[in-house]
Amino acid sequence: MKQLRVEADHPYNVYIGQQVFSLFKAAFREMLEAADRIVVIADSQVAQLHLDYLTSYLTEYNVSTLTIPSGEQAKSIETFMDCHSFLLAEGCSRKSLILAFGGGATGDVAGFVASTFMRGVPYIQLPTTILAHDSAVGGKTAINHALGKNMIGTFYQPQAVLFDIDLLRTLPVKEIRSGMAEVVKHAFISNEGWLKELLQIADFSQLSDAELSSHLEKGIAVKAAIVEEDEFESGVRKYLNFGHTLAHALEAHLGYGKITHGEAVALGMAYALWMSRHSLVDDYLSWCRTNGYPLNLLAEVSFQDVLPIMKKDKKSAKGVLSFVLLEKTGAPSVETIDEARAEAAYKELCQKIGGIR
Repeated sequence: MKQLRVEADHPYNVYIGQQVFSLFKAAFREMLEAADRIVVIADSQVAQLHLDYLTSYLTEYNVSTLTIPSGEQAKSIETFMDCHSFLLAEGCSRKSLILAFGGGATGDVAGFVASTFMRGVPYIQLPTTILAHDSAVGGKTAINHALGKNMIGTFYQPQAVLFDIDLLRTLPVKEIRSGMAEVVKHAFISNEGWLKELLQIADFSQLSDAELSSHLEKGIAVKAAIVEEDEFESGVRKYLNFGHTLAHALEAHLGYGKITHGEAVALGMAYALWMSRHSLVDDYLSWCRTNGYPLNLLAEVSFQDVLPIMKKDKKSAKGVLSFVLLEKTGAPSVETIDEARAEAAYKELCQKIGGIR
């Protein structure tokens, strides 16, 4: 079992490995015994597959479970209010503890609920996807608005993150692909040697548990280091949004859940790399094709479709386009791009991958 420390305003540990839930009976026994109620907020699909496994480690405690919709559909005001209603009906108080059990969307919702219920209760992230190695660390919580992704939320750090890699074995290929995009993102903004190693992967299913754990540990370490330097995204934490300006616009335009977050980020990184004239952009596009990322979607969405949404991006102000660019690996920067340049780059990239709309 690996352990990483996140030195945020509220420091906490991230544990990665097998049987990490055994910590409920060891390192976290005192925390669980102090809680008057323990509530698991679980992704409905994850609950079907793994809830019994989780609760087998919690037999000594009085635990209630609420299942919420799977994926991005959970990040709605309706689900948010349903969670609060459940906590109130269960008699929860400021001494209650929430366990967020699922992928990134579940962690975002449950974290937002924890940050707002009675003005804040503790929670622990129990991520079950590769993608959540990014979202579970750093304390960003949110739900979506029809006009933009993650527009309603808070910064609220968990008490801990327990990442049991045994749960990743049931992930469908689409979710593995989604998660690995965020792993590659962390490599792009930090380490070219690691990046080139990742770009050699032609079949994610061939990764051993040890290899996957190593990549996840590296990704979490990158995220943790940036969060420690800039917890509330006033500076370098914006670099973690590499690829996300277009990604969030694509998700909003296509409809949340129609494309996975990681797939959208993969397309957004292609666009940012193209604008950056990064030396590895062709290698990256080849990697995307080999591993089934839907590059063709860019040619099916016009620039004008996504432009208004990109202008609402949280990095932007006064309707000006703002992107994380990457002239070379490990050296990201936030730059303002005029519409003409942004549109020209979009059309060039679409032409590169096979057609313009």
